[in-house]
Parts: sequence; C-alpha cells; structure tokens
Amino acid sequence: MNFAQCAWGRALVSDKENRVDEANTHRAREVFGVFLRLGLSSFGGPVAHLGYFRDELVTRRRWLSEAAYADLVALCQFLPGPASSQVGFALGLMRAGWRGALAAFVGFTLPSAIALYLFALGAAHLEGAIAQGALHGLKLVAVAVVAQAVWGMGRTLCPDPPRIAIALAAVGWLALVPGSAGMVGAIALGALAGLLLGKGAPVPGGPLAIDVPRGVGLGALALFSALLVLLPLLAGMGQGVAVVGAFYHAGALVFGGGHVVLPLLEAETVARGWVSADQFLAGYGAAQAVPGPLFTFAAYLGAVLGPAPHGLGGAALALFAVFLPGFLILVGVLPFWNAFRTRPAAQALMRGANAAVVGVLSAALYAPVFTSSVTGLADFALALLCLALLMVWRVPAWAVVVFGAGGGIALGWL
Repeated sequence: MNFAQCAWGRALVSDKENRVDEANTHRAREVFGVFLRLGLSSFGGPVAHLGYFRDELVTRRRWLSEAAYADLVALCQFLPGPASSQVGFALGLMRAGWRGALAAFVGFTLPSAIALYLFALGAAHLEGAIAQGALHGLKLVAVAVVAQAVWGMGRTLCPDPPRIAIALAAVGWLALVPGSAGMVGAIALGALAGLLLGKGAPVPGGPLAIDVPRGVGLGALALFSALLVLLPLLAGMGQGVAVVGAFYHAGALVFGGGHVVLPLLEAETVARGWVSADQFLAGYGAAQAVPGPLFTFAAYLGAVLGPAPHGLGGAALALFAVFLPGFLILVGVLPFWNAFRTRPAAQALMRGANAAVVGVLSAALYAPVFTSSVTGLADFALALLCLALLMVWRVPAWAVVVFGAGGGIALGWL
C-alpha cells in the first residue's frame, strides 16, 4: 500500500469520526432542549417526573421501549440518589453519550436551581410583618408536604406488618441515636432486617442497553466510595471542602425519594449551625413551588450558608456535591445491572432499606419540621388545611405554596 492509499484511508476514518462527532453534538443539543422543557414544566415530585419522561421520551419520541424504560426506572429506584434525575442522566447517556448525559442534567436541573437561588437572595432581604408571615406560611407548607410524603411512601414501601415494624424500629433507633449517624444506621439495619425477613420479587422490566465499559463502572464505584470516606476526613482543610463533604454525604444516602434528603440535609446544615431552622424550612417550602428535582433545594442552602462559601459559589458547590454521588453510583452499576437485577436477595435488601427510610422521614416530620413550624392551634389548622388541599382535593403543590404563604401573612395579622 503506497503513501497515497494510506493517506486516503486516514482521511476516510477522520471523515467518519467527524460525522459521528457532529451527530453526537446534534443529539446532545436535542437532549438539552427536551430536558430544559421538562425542567420548566415538571411539577409534582419524582413520581410525576417519571410520568413526564415516559410520555415525552417513550410514547412520543420513542427513544427506548417500555420494557427498557421500566428497567431503568427500577434501577434508579433501587440506588441511592435522586431517582428522576438519575433516569434523565441515563436517558441522555443512552441518546447522545456523555455529552447527552450532561445536557440532560443541566437542562432538567437549571430552571429550579436558578429559581431557588434567586429566592435565597430575596429571602435574605425580606423584612416586615408581611415577609415574615409569608416565610412562616412556607414552613407550614413544608409540614403538609412532608406529611404527604410519609403517607404516600408508607403505603407503597410498608404494605405489610414486617415492613411496618422496620419503619417503627427506625423511628425508635433515631430516638436513641439522633443525627446523620443514626440515619445511616437505621437504613443499614433496615436492609439487614429485609434480608432476614425474606427475599423479594425480581424487578420487572427488560434488559437495559446503555454502553458503559466495566472499567468505567468500577472506577465510578471506587470514586464514589473514596469520596464518601475521604471527604469527612479532609473537612479540616477548609470550609469549601467541608461543604462539599456535607452535601455529598447527604446525596449519597438518599433512598426512596427526593423528600428523604430533608432530614439528611438538616443534619448536615442546621445541626452544624450553617443554616437556621427557619431558613431551612422556608427554603424547603419554596422548593415545592418550582418544577424539576427537589435536590435543587441544595442550591438554596448553599446560597444562604452562614460561613463562606455562600452566595453563587456556595450554591454551585452544594448543587454539584449533592448530585454527584447519585450519578457516580449509577454509572458504576450500569455495566452490571442486567445480571444483578435478577437476584432476589438484592431486592430483599432494598425492601428493608426502603421501609427504614419511611421511619427516617417520619422522625423528620416530627423534628425538625413540626416542632419548628407549628407553635399553636392556628398554625396546626393551616398546616392541616394545606395537607387536605394536597391529598384530598389534589391541588398542585405550587398553588398550595401560594395559599400557605398567604395564610401565613393572614395569621400574622390576627
């Protein structure tokens, strides 16, 4: 083969690579556009988000089959982290590679993150009876939202006496061992109890075809574990490292839904004195009024942190750190999921862990949510009315937030 033939062959390979790169770039832009629209319109929490994804990407655009989507949802519900964001990340990865995964995350997350950051900036300057009444109303909305989450998750994750017992035991455990260590212990003991009580049914769905090399998966799992262990040890290096470690730790331990991040973030921020209980609950109430993932509550918390970094830098650090562990463990498990998903013992572990999560969230409903918000019968009545609006009359969460803020203002005038 002469020089001209070699050069021609290299040109063909280069041209093919350029076409593939252009196609991936085009698909990544498509992914960003789709998920930006979803991020602007997906109200209602993780379960609702998964419904929006199915309607847009399975039914309308046919990016993947029903069976593959069911398997992807099962995987992300099995893992710790924000399930709807993990599903979006994986769909972007499936559609347009790593650029698509990043595009899906940014598009879905950015609208609510910006809204909560702006709320944090405004909340710092809110003064007067009207502003304080509105913030108090948001705290009462948080009581209703967490109560609804406890009820809904309890019905789904604790449908039988053994799992109800695991949830109650988790509440008792947290009474003896409060804080983040107690939460980790409750979830671990719940998983062990689930394994001892019996094996679960296999996860429904079909094989999931996302091409992540085994080496990349193992590297992601190693990084996930290393950061989980090392970040707390390195917290003394500076406040920025401590913030990343706190939010990473919270994001790494969320099983069972976005609302479970509430007690974990409370333990990592309020308990450390970085954020006041009033700031925390007001921001959590505001987070119910925006679309997209509940994990963007971290952007609000990062912005209002007492010690630096706060503001935009704190919001960006907190947001990055709280999402990172969920994405690392997702990438780590993807190459092995098709084999692992059929093992009943794996399902038994998760059944027990999820039941314990209901107990953890129930404990958080009492303290700090209820004890920090409800100071009298009028407060309790407004919180109960907000709960009825959510559960009985199915009023959208954003409308309940507006109602609760107005109710808080009215209570301030009484």
